[in-house]
Amino acid sequence: MSLVFLKLGGSLITDKNHPYTARLDKIEELAGQVAAALKKEADLHLLLGHGSGSFGHTAASQFDTRRGVHGPEAWGGFAEVWYQASALDRLVVEAFHEAGLPVVAFPAAASVTAHDGKVFIWDSYPLQTALANGLVPVVYGDVAFDEVRNGTILSTEELSAHLARQLQPQRILLAGQEAGIWADFPARKALIAEITPEILPQQASQTCGLLR
Repeated sequence: MSLVFLKLGGSLITDKNHPYTARLDKIEELAGQVAAALKKEADLHLLLGHGSGSFGHTAASQFDTRRGVHGPEAWGGFAEVWYQASALDRLVVEAFHEAGLPVVAFPAAASVTAHDGKVFIWDSYPLQTALANGLVPVVYGDVAFDEVRNGTILSTEELSAHLARQLQPQRILLAGQEAGIWADFPARKALIAEITPEILPQQASQTCGLLR
């Protein structure tokens, strides 16, 4: 089985300058491209991830959910972040479903336990079974219950990194508005089109902050 992780950046599928605004035309275009690729490559299996863009990030910054959840107002914010992140996910899932892809969402809030802001417990058997049977699992930045912080947010990158250690994908593709990863962010003078095992160690620290 050839396995690829694909992450659709939040800045690609939403307008970050306007809260809760999806770029539906772009989402539909991406769905069509992915459907064509999977039809062409019969042995290709795909794990799809997407950022929260102007949906989850707007609510998360208002309530500072990432740092922890304490008190009724914060728990209300936790629920609001979940609602907005899942609202965008529904738009993505609908577009990919309309393109003929058998997508199934795997929200972190329902399946992942965090410990101090990091993935701690995640039974990935359902997700792996979906992949093995030709389905397209969808993961996205989402709230999670946390043993230390009560609640937190786990990014798409953190979820994908955890799964990558288990599933060992052949490639990880990041779809965004730039044609690569900036090696010197925020200076933005050196753009890397592909990160290989040879250059990963020296670039990891510079690039990891940009992937969100």
